[in-house]
This record gives sequence, C-alpha cells and structure tokens, in this order.
Amino acid sequence: MAKAVADVSGQNTGGFSPDGSNITGFSHMHDSGTGGNPSMGQFPLFPQYCPDDVIDNCQFPKYNRAVNPVLDSVVAKPGYFSLSLENGMQAEMTVTQHTALYNFVFPQNATSNGTALSPVMLLDLTDIYDTRQNATIIVDPSTGRIQGNGTFLPSFGSDSYVLHFCADFAGAQVIDNGVWVNNRAGTEPKQLFVTRGFNNFYLQSGGWVRFQRPSNGTITARVGVSWISADRACSNAENELPNPLTAFNATRTRAENAWRKQLSPISLQTAGVNQSYVENFYSAIYRTMISPQDYTGENPLWSSSEPYFDSFYCLWDEFRVQLPFLNIVDPSQVSRMIRSLLDTYQHEGWLPDCRMSLCKGWTQGGSNADVVLVDSYLKNITGVDWNLAKEAIVNDAENEPIDWKDEGRGGLQSWKRLNYIPYLDYDYLGFGTNSRSISRTLEYSYNDFCLSTLAGGLGSADEHTKYLARASNWRNLFKADQTSSINGTDTGFVGFFQPKFLNQTWGYQDPIACSPLTDFCSLTTNPSETFESSVWEYQFFVPHDMAGNIQLLGGPDKFISRLDYYFSSGLADISNEPVFLSVYAYHYAGRPALSTKRAHSYVPAYFNATTTGLPGNDDSGAAAAFTIFTMMGLFPNAGQNVYLISAPFFEAVSVTSPATNRTATIRSTNFDPTYENVYIQNATLNGKPYSKNWIGHEFFTEGMTLELTLGSNESTWGTSDADLPPSLSTSTGSMMYKMMF
Repeated sequence: MAKAVADVSGQNTGGFSPDGSNITGFSHMHDSGTGGNPSMGQFPLFPQYCPDDVIDNCQFPKYNRAVNPVLDSVVAKPGYFSLSLENGMQAEMTVTQHTALYNFVFPQNATSNGTALSPVMLLDLTDIYDTRQNATIIVDPSTGRIQGNGTFLPSFGSDSYVLHFCADFAGAQVIDNGVWVNNRAGTEPKQLFVTRGFNNFYLQSGGWVRFQRPSNGTITARVGVSWISADRACSNAENELPNPLTAFNATRTRAENAWRKQLSPISLQTAGVNQSYVENFYSAIYRTMISPQDYTGENPLWSSSEPYFDSFYCLWDEFRVQLPFLNIVDPSQVSRMIRSLLDTYQHEGWLPDCRMSLCKGWTQGGSNADVVLVDSYLKNITGVDWNLAKEAIVNDAENEPIDWKDEGRGGLQSWKRLNYIPYLDYDYLGFGTNSRSISRTLEYSYNDFCLSTLAGGLGSADEHTKYLARASNWRNLFKADQTSSINGTDTGFVGFFQPKFLNQTWGYQDPIACSPLTDFCSLTTNPSETFESSVWEYQFFVPHDMAGNIQLLGGPDKFISRLDYYFSSGLADISNEPVFLSVYAYHYAGRPALSTKRAHSYVPAYFNATTTGLPGNDDSGAAAAFTIFTMMGLFPNAGQNVYLISAPFFEAVSVTSPATNRTATIRSTNFDPTYENVYIQNATLNGKPYSKNWIGHEFFTEGMTLELTLGSNESTWGTSDADLPPSLSTSTGSMMYKMMF
C-alpha cells in the first residue's frame, strides 16, 4: 500500500519523473504508470532550512518551496529510492506494507551571523493534483507527531475519498512546531481544519516541526497511512516499524528480498544478448506487479473477510496483457484479486471496470472485468466461486445501471433489440457518455463471448448458446462499401466499421479519426464513436473471431496487406492497448513470421530500459506486459486459452509455475543475439513435432518444453489452416468451447 517516492512539478502521474522539473515533496502513496490526471501523492514531506532561522522565512506553498533534483544522484530500485537536491539536501526512502520510512540528510548551514540553522520538516495537506476538499491536522507539541486526514478526489472517477496519516520523526531533538497556512506559520494553534475557500479557492496548509540539527545531519521520518483512521495509521506504523531510527537498512533489505521472490519464477539464458534487453525484461516484470494494490484490512466501505484490492486502473488497460501475465507468475494473488472483484460486486452491485482510491472509476468501453474473470477461469485459477462470477457477468450483460459511466454497460435495450449499440442511442434506463458506439459494440461482443465460454464451462448450455449468438453482434457495424482516405488520397481499402443510427441507417466517422494522424479521442476530449483509437485500429479487434474478420476484409492476403498499411502509414498507435493484439494478428492469417517481424520493429525501439523507454504511459503495467510477452515469444489472447508463438528475444526463457512448481521452457536453436534469425523454421513440444502457431496455458502449468529452430527467412511453419488459432467462424460453438479447455 505504501509507495514512497519524490514528487515533481512536471510529469508526475506516478510522483517522480526524471524530466528535470522541481521536487515539490516526498509522499507515501502512489498509483504507478497511469495516464490522465496525477493520482494520490497525499501529505508530502519537505525538508528545508528557514533563512535566518525565522519560521516565516521558510517557503511553504508547493511551488514556492520546490527545488531542482540532482538527476545523476537518483537511485531507483525495487523497494528503495534516493536522490539529492541542488540545495544539498539528501533523501532516501523505503517502505513496509502501510508505512513509508525516510532518511533526510541536512547539510550544515548557518545564518548570516554564523549561527547554525535548524532543520525544518514540513507536511503539506495536499496531493499531487491539488484535489483536497478539506483536511484536519494535529501536531503534538512535545514529540512532534503529526496526524490527520484529508478528503480528496480520484484522478479518473467519481465521488471522493478520505485518507489518514500519522508522521513521527526520530534522530533529532524537537525545538518547536505548529501549523502553516499559505506562506505563514505559527507555533499556535497545534491543530487545524481547512476546507476550500471562496470560489473554491485552494488554501495551502499543513504542519511543521523544527529540530536541533543532529551531528550526522540525518532526521528519520516514519509515516503510516490508513484508509480507516489516523489512529490506525499510527498503529500500522508502530507495529511495522517500532524502531524507525535503526530500521532503515533492514527494511530496505526485506523489501528487496520480497521483490527478488516476486521476480524469481522467470529465468533467462541470454547467450550474448545485450544487457539492456535483460534489464528491459525484468524491469517490465517489476512494473506489472505494482497495481492492483492490496488494501486488504483497510477497506472502510464495507465489512468483509474477503481480500480487497484497489487501483484496478483500469481493467480496460489491464485485461489484455497485464493480468494475463500475473495469471502465469502469481496465480495466488490473482485469485485474491478475483475474489475482491466479486466481493465488490456483492457489496456495490456491479463488477468494477475501473477503481482507484476506494472510488468507482469511469468505464472506458465494455464490462471488461468479464474478460478478466474468464481469462482466470480458463487458466485454472483456484479458490474462486465461479458460479458467483457467472452471476456477476450475467448482471453486466442483462441489467443496465442508472449510472453506467461508472460500472456495467449502457444501451442494453438497443443491444438486445438491434444487436448493436446505436449512434446517438435513445437510452432512458441509465446515463453515461453517449459515445463510443463502435468500440462498445465490439467490446460488448467480446464480453458476451467470454460469458458464453464461462457458461459452457459451468454446464449452462442455454446461456452458452445465448451469449455465443450475441458474440457475433460486431458484424452489424461493418459497412462493406466504406472507404478511407488520408490527406485526400484513397488508401485503397474498402470495408470498415461505421456508426449506425437507431433506425439502422448509417452514420459516419472518418476511419482515420482518433489515430496518431489526427486528434486524440477520450471520454472527455473529443469523444467519438471509438475510444482512444481509430476505426482502423478497432477493425482488428475481434479477438474471438479473427477468421470471420479476415473473411469480411477479403481473405488472408488482403487482410495482411491492410495490416501492413495500418502499421506503416502511422495509423497504428503503439502507445495504447488496442494496438497490442493487432501486432500478432498475422498469426490468424497464417503468417506468424510477420507477427515476429512486426514485434521486433517495436521492441526495443519503443519499449526499452531507458528513462524515455515507453511510447506512452505504462497504464498500470500494460505496456510492461506487452514487452514481457513479446520478449518471451508467447503472446496471449486474453479471455481465451491461447498464446501466440513467436521467436523469443533470449536463447531460453524458463517459467516455474507457482501453482504446480513445474518449469516450462521456451528454447531457441540457432539463436542469434543480433536478431537476424528470428523466424521459426520448425518446433517441437516435449520432443515431438509441433506445427500450431499457438499453445495453451497448460504449457506453463504442466512444465512443457517448446523448442524452436530459428532461421533468417520466413518458413511454412504455423501457416496451414490446421495450425491457426481458434476462431468462432471456423468452429461451432461447442467445438470452440472444447478448444478452450
């Protein structure tokens, strides 16, 4: 829960960025890798000296006090962060579950007459994005303990939340303390309540403690956090770090060891690969494990014995690759996450599509918790009530919430009657952003396919058949004669998804709109009929029926030609999740080598271990998981028991399943660390010839060995119809179900 880091005034969605902007404080909780507005970063500490040792000479407001970091001093490792400031201050930090531990080093400094300056620790009742609505603070006059709480707004959702804190200091004698408001401070009073002022004016305020400088210049700060109460925050800190002054090194070691254990299921044989590729791979694994966050025992919203996870930020981002990766390397935690989602359904009435800081996040497309649940079901995640899971997904499919911007699906009357989501739908049952009719139709189709899979697995034949039929609704928005032009030049491709009105006549959205060639489209910025991507990009999002989509687009050759154009023309947005599966769509057209070629054009060029090594934000580890699967040589089609086989970036990748303790290995013969030999010539599975260009999750749980012989040219491996991944159009519903298990 505690994630301590420096906060900057620039790119600060996760707190820190090496963008050269100023340090504004050191805060204790963050969401990492998110897009949109900055999240959390509440109650930052800030060390400083007051000129002439006069407390009112200190700089209290956030941007007045900000100081440049020394960028080459930054050390960022799992469980540890440190840096120096240009004013000579140094800070290092580590964490336990609910507590952040800091060492601040104050260099010797003096007034103009030579008197030693006294270190001051400031605590600010704010968050990174300045969303605080009100807050309370109490300063203990003798110990300097500062505790309190604040009410804040979520960064991508509705309502508000309350967070509590408890800060203690050690290593120096307290001189005095008090509170501050705007740029003035006093030793009285010792407590304060602050709210928004006239015209919602943001009143900056907090607490401060002044110390005698210790001989080593180091002041230790311990900050406990809690969603329950300030007293709970204090007890969290006291229980986890009873002796903060001497606990730093041991705490850091425990955090590092915990991370080593998390990274341990995967090992590599690198065979001369550049070390930066190894760093890229393991850094990506680390980033997939930061969210969702485990707040079990800290949920004030309802009483339950079930786990509680937060920072599903958002499932639209996480369902495709990040959570499928955790199904492989941390299935026990995924089980707890699934139970948390179901517990949220039981207490709030709906599966969340997005959730952060105890608040409901905004729904971006479909009800994609459905995909998360079914993907875990197919990957044999245990400890879950799957009948309850089916009940929750049926609720998404059949019942419309009054406020579907936060949960569930909208437009269900039209979905059931017309078999698509209309453009400018007439929906009086519920309310949400009346846009994204194309992308919602595509996602609802896949959500219903996933429901049909789960229903079939649980023996509900009628529900399996019902939702399998709805899974083909995506076809109803395909306009066979729609063309597309770029700058007035016809692309030469015909047939695209288009919006359709209630009366079943066609609307229009330029197929290149919302692509990197035009404008960005989101819920609040330029809302359109596709979400955060173009019609071109969504044309390849039919995960359960890629064969049917290929036929609609004119067959494999024309499909491949369209894919090539999409990637080479600048229409593909590699920074966003809808593009990920399309990189591997060549597999479904019988050309897996072209998927490999395309993947190598993006990794490491756009996904690497440098500080600018992502094409966009990490989206809670989604970009990281894309990197991992690409470098492993297996890419998931989430919601199905399908991994698409490609050439790994290492000579061998071994994964030990925590569920079965068996080790699966992908090994390459003729491996070439210069990546000239990246095309699979033939393959064996457990020593027997294997020609399919995909494999199931049993590869991991049963500890199989997949050996790939590589060469410099495309071969016929994985190209025949019998070798292609399953699609709804090439199998009956029952056969599709059998192939999934």
